[in-house]
Amino acid sequence: MTGELGVGKTAFIRASCRALGVTEPVTSPTFTVGNRYASPGGPVSHLDLYRSAAVGPEEWADLEPYFDDAVCFVEWPEPGEGVLPPPRLVVELRLQEADARLISVRTDDAQLLAAIADPLV
Repeated sequence: MTGELGVGKTAFIRASCRALGVTEPVTSPTFTVGNRYASPGGPVSHLDLYRSAAVGPEEWADLEPYFDDAVCFVEWPEPGEGVLPPPRLVVELRLQEADARLISVRTDDAQLLAAIADPLV
């Protein structure tokens, strides 16, 4: 998840977690770095690297369990570039006029893109 501060990254992740079946409250992990939730399809992790200057091997050791067999959302992933696993999907949120948001998605996975686009058409 990328986008400027206050654009709605956590709100987008909260809605995504609900769509995945998470029933507990989904909160921003800004001060805890990560949260993990149970869903019918398996664990869902939500990381926020906003307060991280860089993710090195020591920090990766703390973050790695969040990626084990989970759908993982990462806000502010830039400090983890080169250390975090490559994303399957990049979601970028941008502010538009008034309160509108532009949501862009990028992936090299054609099946994933089709699965996202199919319900939209």
